[in-house]
Amino acid sequence: MREGLIPAVLGTVVTGTGAALRMRYPMIGTAVLGFGAAHLVLGAIDLVEHRKQSWR
Repeated sequence: MREGLIPAVLGTVVTGTGAALRMRYPMIGTAVLGFGAAHLVLGAIDLVEHRKQSWR
């Protein structure tokens, strides 16, 4: 399994959950959305970084 795939998928799920929570609990939803977005970005960075290393 490619490194970074799990954080990217987890970030997608958590971001979606945070977006859904923002309707009912705005502050908690925003915090969860931010954590999910951070995981998504870090997972994407890992995916791109390791893809470039495997081409060399």
